[in-house]
Amino acid sequence: MGFNTGRRNLIINGAMQVAQRGTSSTAANYETVDRFQNSRSTDGGVTQSQTDLTSGSPYDEGFRHVYRQTMSTASSTPDAGHYLAALQLIEASTVATSGWNYTSDSSYLTVSFWVKSSVAGTYVFQFRTNDGTAQAYTFEYTLVADTWKKVTHSIPGNSNITINNDNGRGLELYWWVYLGTNYDDSSHTNEVWEAYSGSSQSKPFAQNWMTTANATFDVTGVQLEVGENASDFEHRSFGEELALCQRYFFAEPQTRAYHATLNGFFASTTMFIGLKHLPVPMRAGPSLSITGNFAAAGTANKTTSSETITNAIGDDLTSIEIRGTVSSATAGEGANFRNDNDATATFHLDAEL
Repeated sequence: MGFNTGRRNLIINGAMQVAQRGTSSTAANYETVDRFQNSRSTDGGVTQSQTDLTSGSPYDEGFRHVYRQTMSTASSTPDAGHYLAALQLIEASTVATSGWNYTSDSSYLTVSFWVKSSVAGTYVFQFRTNDGTAQAYTFEYTLVADTWKKVTHSIPGNSNITINNDNGRGLELYWWVYLGTNYDDSSHTNEVWEAYSGSSQSKPFAQNWMTTANATFDVTGVQLEVGENASDFEHRSFGEELALCQRYFFAEPQTRAYHATLNGFFASTTMFIGLKHLPVPMRAGPSLSITGNFAAAGTANKTTSSETITNAIGDDLTSIEIRGTVSSATAGEGANFRNDNDATATFHLDAEL
């Protein structure tokens, strides 16, 4: 049997190197490690973080960071609606063109990852498709407390799977840390594809991670590849991984109080228009999020407000037009859009799945 060579890992940032937004957050969703998110019920104090790895089996294989969930505020009795997972969403076109014959039960994907929890017990990994009738596949693995484990599992295709060749969600990968009784089912069947059911995502959890103060759950070295065998992890440079992440999220590096983000001009006395060239094409037209103080600087600083993306230039989404409201500007004058004496200001473009 031949083995895949070249780029084979369908996971982006599987070594947890890139964290454009920051390294620690108590919020859910995308907040720290790029392409990974914290999916959870609204209650329960969980911190997600990019944490340094300094020893252990994954370290010996070249990994220096983990994606960590920490139960910072434990719940004495988790209710039926509690859940917590680490999650990565894979773009449909990536899966559709990967070489996996997803409708054939003789064609496989293999997932491998390093995982550790401070709470011993049985945990659940879930694949989920999104197109057509959503399908799900789960398997269990057992952890000894505070001990790294390398998990490897091969998943066959299935005739009920649909994956469109587009920029929507293709595969969803969940590392379930906890699922309340609203979501588990004693009759749930593992290691088979079946129509997704929100009330039957796993068998009942035997451990109560969410009731343990300061419990931790770490994952790193995530690889998903076509074939029935796991190969050695495909280590990529930081720059290559960052470029892959920037298709979905771009954070302008902000290290100086007057950092210039883009160039433009004053279209009128009350409007600045600028063009931002992006390092890679984004998945879709992004949303803009700005915090802190910015100004359009020509011969004089003009504080901006109500900054918006008015146009994604071209079909390849490599440039965007930004407009901001100013006052008393000189129409026609060139200007740059920059931090206004604020080294902590942020300029984020989001095209996540």
